[in-house]
Amino acid sequence: MLNLHRLFLLHELHRLGTMSAIARAHSMSPSAVSQQLSLLERETKVTLFE
Repeated sequence: MLNLHRLFLLHELHRLGTMSAIARAHSMSPSAVSQQLSLLERETKVTLFE
């Protein structure tokens, strides 16, 4: 099952443009955002970033 929070972060990346912007907007560290999106890649077995 996909994690909805991770999907939301992917949506926020599209909307805000950078992981740093997501981190600032949601009181997270850029590293935490990156980790969550990496987990989403593993869950979906799809490369989200190059």
